[in-house]
Amino acid sequence: MLTQAHLYISGDVIGVGFRAWAKIQAKLNQVTGWVRNVIERPEYFGPGGGVEAVVQGEKNQTEAMIKLLKAGPPVARVENVEIIWQEVKEIFEDFSIRK
Repeated sequence: MLTQAHLYISGDVIGVGFRAWAKIQAKLNQVTGWVRNVIERPEYFGPGGGVEAVVQGEKNQTEAMIKLLKAGPPVARVENVEIIWQEVKEIFEDFSIRK
């Protein structure tokens, strides 16, 4: 069954290659969706911004990707990840980096 999670990732995650790393991890874990930097929305990220992502896949794949995003790449420092499980309304064909 296809699952979808919307993530708000805060910490030292902008300018450290987080989005490119996430795209590689998504391909390795066979999930789809997207990732983008967000400077606005301080209610989720604080004043420094953060990374927003949507991950779609089978439950075990989605959970594995969430675990990776919580850890982040070696040069990032993830402080918090808010996860909102969503009903799938749009099926993504790949995992993209959004502007």
